[in-house]
Amino acid sequence: MFLHLLFDLLAYVIGTLLLWKVFKPSRPTIEDENLRYAYYTVVIAGAFFGAFIVGSLNTLVSLDSSNIIIGKSILGAIVGGVVAVESFKKIMKIKGSTGAYFVPSLAVGVAIGRIGCFVSGLEDYTYGVETNSILGYDFGDGILRHPVQLYESLTMALFFFYALFIYRKKRDYFEKFIFYQFILVYSIQRFVWEFLKPYESVAFGLNVFQFICLGLVVYAIYFLSRVRLLSHQ
Repeated sequence: MFLHLLFDLLAYVIGTLLLWKVFKPSRPTIEDENLRYAYYTVVIAGAFFGAFIVGSLNTLVSLDSSNIIIGKSILGAIVGGVVAVESFKKIMKIKGSTGAYFVPSLAVGVAIGRIGCFVSGLEDYTYGVETNSILGYDFGDGILRHPVQLYESLTMALFFFYALFIYRKKRDYFEKFIFYQFILVYSIQRFVWEFLKPYESVAFGLNVFQFICLGLVVYAIYFLSRVRLLSHQ
């Protein structure tokens, strides 16, 4: 698990540097400084609690293991952050997308973090189901499994380069749409990869993470449609 922690730290450092030095807003997303710091606090708290609540829920429902009680989930961190921020914006009457400049850091963070999951092997419980395809990887027990961690890592790396292109070419579009596009792409690809994991389904052949992904897809489509409508008025 040391390697996993190392990759997590690397993801945090690179993500922070991108947010601080590379992807800078032309103006503060939230003008009021006190409100802006409160917003950041809400983001961090929502992501932290979301990661452990959703991860632990999946551990309880989907894993037949008495060795793990508390789980941690990237998807949980994202949904926790979204719920916390949208609630905060509603209460404080903040309009528009405020998450655009977090997106490159999120994409890179997930891409690097999933490599940490991959090198951690079977202990991380993020490996895929058995496969006979050429993509199969032996995590040390003689069974070839889908390296779903790398599938997700590659998808998020590609999205990072897409976000970089949009940032440089269409800054206004980036600020309005990129966060909801990230949520949509992340949720769809995660929903698909979950079919390649050995988690137990809870209903309709879907596991805990897949139901959360569906909720995020609805959220992203709703706000993308709303922003597009407002942009044409």
